[in-house]
Amino acid sequence: MTARELDVTAVARPRMAGRRSLLPFSPWHLVLIPATIILIFPFAWLLITSLETPTEARGLTQQQMARLAGVPRATWAHLESGSANPTLSVLHRAAGALQVTLEELVSAPRAAARHYPRDKLVVKQRGDVAIRKLLPDPIPGMEIDRMELPPGARMNGIPHTPGTTEYLTCEAGKILLVASGEQYLLGAGDVVVFRGDQRHSYGNPGERPAVGYSVVLLARPA
Repeated sequence: MTARELDVTAVARPRMAGRRSLLPFSPWHLVLIPATIILIFPFAWLLITSLETPTEARGLTQQQMARLAGVPRATWAHLESGSANPTLSVLHRAAGALQVTLEELVSAPRAAARHYPRDKLVVKQRGDVAIRKLLPDPIPGMEIDRMELPPGARMNGIPHTPGTTEYLTCEAGKILLVASGEQYLLGAGDVVVFRGDQRHSYGNPGERPAVGYSVVLLARPA
């Protein structure tokens, strides 16, 4: 079977509408050889960018990403550097490890920002306390919550894994933190850092609603 050219827009549709290309040829131009895809620049550049962004967001090393994809670390390193000629199977594995579709993997990079309207964020009610999750895209090992406590409200915290650290800041009103028998009264702008693996509770001793933010850094498994 001889090598042939393929326009991959049928597989991956680029999201570059309205942009004028500065390239002398289409970025969606490939040459196929049986079981091999030869990436012609700038397609390789698009693949590099697609790999770097989600990998950095997950905070994983090349070795960890290679393990998730089921490929040697050297193969993953070559993918990131743009020096690889990956098979379609390898591209599928890379997409699976990054939890994206093959189309997303070979498409032009998405915008660096995404707007989440207030009503799209998860809100949980624990008794009288409303807890709003502020990380719509989870970050491994971190939790950020906004707590709104009406006057007189009290909520028990949930101890995390040993070695966890929690940062509590008060934005408005007053928050009474009780951690391991010690009491800390926070006013607007105050911060308390404490062990998140111990028993603790949050309360509002004031006469108006209190708002606080909790940032939890979970301990990594040994």
